[in-house]
Amino acid sequence: MQTKKFLRFGGIAAAAVLMMSACGASNSGGGYGDDNDSAAGDKDWSKCAPGADGADLESLEADDDKKVKFAVFNGWDETFASVYTIKNLLEQDGYEVEVQELEAGPAYSAVGRGDIDFHMDMMMPTTHASYYDRVKNDIDLQGCWYGAAQNTIAVNEDSPAQTIDDLKTMGDDYDNTLYGIEAGAGLTKVTKEEVIPDYGLEGYEYKISSTPAMLAQVKKSTDAGDNVAVTLWHPHWAYSKFPMRDLDDPKDSFGDKEILYNVGNKDSVKKFPYVSQAVKNFAMTEEQLADLEALMFSEDEYNGETPEKAVAEWLGDNPAFAKDFRAGKLEG
Repeated sequence: MQTKKFLRFGGIAAAAVLMMSACGASNSGGGYGDDNDSAAGDKDWSKCAPGADGADLESLEADDDKKVKFAVFNGWDETFASVYTIKNLLEQDGYEVEVQELEAGPAYSAVGRGDIDFHMDMMMPTTHASYYDRVKNDIDLQGCWYGAAQNTIAVNEDSPAQTIDDLKTMGDDYDNTLYGIEAGAGLTKVTKEEVIPDYGLEGYEYKISSTPAMLAQVKKSTDAGDNVAVTLWHPHWAYSKFPMRDLDDPKDSFGDKEILYNVGNKDSVKKFPYVSQAVKNFAMTEEQLADLEALMFSEDEYNGETPEKAVAEWLGDNPAFAKDFRAGKLEG
């Protein structure tokens, strides 16, 4: 599921919106997915409940060393949302948090070596299984923070289709068109190789272009009151900006939902016990994450620029989040 490219911070609207590896391994287009089918089968990854390892931070002493490094993955919006939020919260406790922007593979290697202390975007059990296998002896899991990562086909809320299967006989309602994202995205791959043949959608024109182009079509169609069908994924801020809903996938062609885990270098976890617990305390619901990402990335808000300001605004509008975070009471 490494196909997620989204808007990048620094004022550049990279050619893709949430290359969230939701289904691919190219880091050049939205959707999850890894071309490597390996899975870390020695663990039941589904049993992690976001926030379950939370504890009251008031009972802990701050770490002696307050300079800590986190990685974010280029183009993966949810990692910017999570890391910049915890950066804000740790800085309130006197920490100096450095954020380094890396591709997913190098980020795992950097945490394994100890060049980076933590990252918060390990998608399991499938998307990042090969990365995990490479560094599993050098990292420690730090709980999970989000449990509903999923690829999908989405339609406008008031359109007739309820399942992907419905699309086969409702082509005229959707102009016989399915709008996709980047050609190299895992989401594009699974749609072409699994979803379309499984549901007999060969009669549709599958328009593969870019995440921004797909989102522009969503806006155009929903503004005009027209039906639209697109490939999309969770988490994504489009669900909070546009009246969109998922189609049921009765054949499970997109596969199971994935869980976002936090990881830390083994030595860093020992060096930063307060930060380690803070990371375990972090969790977000789908609604919270979509709301934050919409503020951070949509064109009429911060448009992928100045993540610190966007997060500060969101935390200011949601004061209970920081309170529950410190008390270890957040749930995903």
